[in-house]
Amino acid sequence: MSLLTGHVPQSFKVAVIKPILKKPTLDPEVLANYRPISNLPFLSKILEKVVANQLCDFLHRNSLFEDFQSGFRMHHSTETALVKITNDLLTAADKGLVSILVLLDLSAAFDTIDHTILLQRLEHLVGIKGIALSWFKSYFSERSQFVNINDKPSKYAKVSHGVPQGSVLGPILFSLYMLPLGNIIRKHSINFHCYADDTQLYLSIKPDESGQLAKLQACIKDIKSWMTHNFLMLNSNKTEVIVLGPKHHRTSLSKYIATLDGIALASSTTVRNLGVIFDQDLSFNAHLKQTSRTAFFHLRNIAKIRNILSQNDAEKLVHAFVTSRLDYCNSLLSGCSN
Repeated sequence: MSLLTGHVPQSFKVAVIKPILKKPTLDPEVLANYRPISNLPFLSKILEKVVANQLCDFLHRNSLFEDFQSGFRMHHSTETALVKITNDLLTAADKGLVSILVLLDLSAAFDTIDHTILLQRLEHLVGIKGIALSWFKSYFSERSQFVNINDKPSKYAKVSHGVPQGSVLGPILFSLYMLPLGNIIRKHSINFHCYADDTQLYLSIKPDESGQLAKLQACIKDIKSWMTHNFLMLNSNKTEVIVLGPKHHRTSLSKYIATLDGIALASSTTVRNLGVIFDQDLSFNAHLKQTSRTAFFHLRNIAKIRNILSQNDAEKLVHAFVTSRLDYCNSLLSGCSN
């Protein structure tokens, strides 16, 4: 009935917020270190799953997804995104070019989405109309949430912005909200790839073409302007820049990059990119060393309790903590030296 009438029951729009630390190593006393995960009624998730399936099918049939968005799409992942980027960077290096890779990060992106703008995107960019559009209007209207910590609930609060983190539709709707960004970047002839709210820009140039950096500067300026008008904000603290390519070429180029529209060049020679450590030579040596250290750490801990574990339980632990890390994005390592 909900899909036929274009109405979402009010009880489906109440979220219980359970704050989760973004990383175990972060300070639990700092509120900014928590991610607000929305726990929604299971019937609401079933309804959202039905809508998500129909919406994704419509988007695929009409080629409405951003070509270079690998988040929340069938047959796409962090690995497909990184394989594409790495291949482009290695190809450029083989041609003697130097590449500048900019990793943009958004602050609380899912929480600041403007519902009016998103509904306009659904109607004018995606082509959703009639009862289907009414359903989404109902989905966003009169939403509320409360925080529950140690079985102690807070007061209810109205939700006027954002898509629920932990919902089925949230990630897809976020991708559609970001649709205009691709055309803004293409206007500057800059290569890019997105995964959820992580956007990567990369420009490959000859070592003596430092003037080409003006394109990257202009692109980032336009991105920041677009985000400001769409209630999004770049997180300068997590945005990084790294120069890749032949060492004798990248050294001469690095001195021209002090800041990129206010974003300082990362002083480190490595950056963490979607869970993989990139170095300036794209050798992935730093990533392999870190993965090995982590794997051996967990193996030693499992070995300490091995005598009280069954064979099946031991295999599950090894898979969860060791082989899953070894397998993650391992296709990137196919061209590495032994």
